[in-house]
Amino acid sequence: VCTQLEDLGVPLVAVVKENIGTEIQDFRPHFAGDIYVDEKHHFYGPLQRKMGGLGFIRLGVWQNFMRAWKAGYQGNMLGEGFVLGGVFVIGAGNQGILLEHREEEFGNKVENEDVLQMVSFVFTNLVALDQR
Repeated sequence: VCTQLEDLGVPLVAVVKENIGTEIQDFRPHFAGDIYVDEKHHFYGPLQRKMGGLGFIRLGVWQNFMRAWKAGYQGNMLGEGFVLGGVFVIGAGNQGILLEHREEEFGNKVENEDVLQMVSFVFTNLVALDQR
């Protein structure tokens, strides 16, 4: 997906809630875009989505953990680890949020095809506007 986004000239940006130790540097091999730290959690909004400790007894969480571990991703046990993440595709200009995927459990991934479909929508509309 990253290569396809780069080919379209679409920037990929990460917003993280904290930077403990070498977290961001450790993330760099897996993410080439800009990374911003939102220490005050403004981006996460007033209704942060969290999963408590009981979330670790869910089968899906363990399946997601094993998938990540087998792929070579490593985490740490430091910092606040209960806020769920998400993926947003934000359109150009006043298009707003075109795709919003919020984790329902730890490691819940967005479908790459959904991201590419929305990015293609933005790109197609921008090209159409430029041709006017």
